[in-house]
Amino acid sequence: MGTVFKVQEAPTVNVTGTGDSFPVHRIYCVGQNYANHVREMGANPEREAPFFFSKPADAVCPEGTQLPYPMATANLHHEVELIVAVGKNGTNI
Repeated sequence: MGTVFKVQEAPTVNVTGTGDSFPVHRIYCVGQNYANHVREMGANPEREAPFFFSKPADAVCPEGTQLPYPMATANLHHEVELIVAVGKNGTNI
C-alpha cells in the first residue's frame, strides 16, 4: 500500500569541521530568553518570563539557503539557533 504524499527524509544540518550531517527530528525553543531582544520587541524582561515552544523539523534552513518572505515585509526578524546533539540516552541533562 502506498502513501498519499511523498514521505520526506528528515532535514539535516552540517556538523562543523566534518563532512557529516545530523538529522533534525525535534526543535525545542525558548522565547524571551535574551533580554535585549525582549526590549526590542517592546516587552520588559524583568516582568516577562521565558516561554517554551516547538517548531517542525522542516523549519530548519541550511547554511546558505535563501529565506523567502513576502515583498511587503518591512521588519523581518531572523534568528540563529544553536543545535545541541546528545549522542546517547540521558536523564536530567
